[in-house]
Amino acid sequence: MKNHLISFSLSRVRTLAPYCLLALVLTTGCGRSGEAHEQLAAARILYEYGRYEAAKNAIDSLRIKYPREVDILRQALTLMRMVERGESERNIAYCDSLMPVRLEEAEKLKKGFVFEKNGEYEDTGNYIRAQKTVERNVERSYIRCGVDEKGEIYLGSVYFGRRSINHTGLRLSAADGTYAETASIPYDGGMNYRFSDEDNTTEAVTYKGERCIAAINFVYTADSKTRIKAEYTGGTSSFALYLDATDREAIRATYDLAVVLGDIEKMRIEKEKSIKKIRYIDEKLAEGQTETEP
Repeated sequence: MKNHLISFSLSRVRTLAPYCLLALVLTTGCGRSGEAHEQLAAARILYEYGRYEAAKNAIDSLRIKYPREVDILRQALTLMRMVERGESERNIAYCDSLMPVRLEEAEKLKKGFVFEKNGEYEDTGNYIRAQKTVERNVERSYIRCGVDEKGEIYLGSVYFGRRSINHTGLRLSAADGTYAETASIPYDGGMNYRFSDEDNTTEAVTYKGERCIAAINFVYTADSKTRIKAEYTGGTSSFALYLDATDREAIRATYDLAVVLGDIEKMRIEKEKSIKKIRYIDEKLAEGQTETEP
């Protein structure tokens, strides 16, 4: 018990140390110049203890309160760059530690998916459940779901029939009256395209990201026993089908993969930004550029 108390006390000392030093700094000095020096020293202590957000707030406050202390403001600018560099280093370390974990998760979740990419006109490929590829669903109406390499999920409503219905949206509903809808996608020959082959018509509308997430969440959170109706909306004729077990499993699996791929993409972007920022800051520090910013 005694050792536990000693360990707890030491932990508290380490936690409170920067604030104790901060209080000590703030009780010394005189005049506005002295006050500015104190606040700069306080900000430097916060930086050294990795309290980057608090250090930035202290520096911002210093700039506002002492706009005429030119020398102090020059030092504050240099300190701010060091703080931002520290933040960037921390961000890189975080991404490097978590990225392998998320990559491993992604590889596991990709099982059962097929990767599709046309190198001639697509920069980013898509993952789609094997049962929902175009080749396995020729000449039928069905709901397809996929996710691109960067984690953007999409839902697709495909219609096949004797007459056109010219649909632009999708409404998913349950018998209890609950429902969710996609955004409406007007005909554009791309995200909403149609073609006729002899006496049959095919229509395919794709809803990406925020345009379909409500509908996907509706399926994802629905009880497995709930029967879900998919109505093709916005057209000249009505059409509906019911999601089967493979439809629902595909949507749920795709959503899980999208979350992980999205995290990976965010970390990739954050690390890239942090590396560029460190390079920029190092250039400025090497130049000795410490004048105040406009």
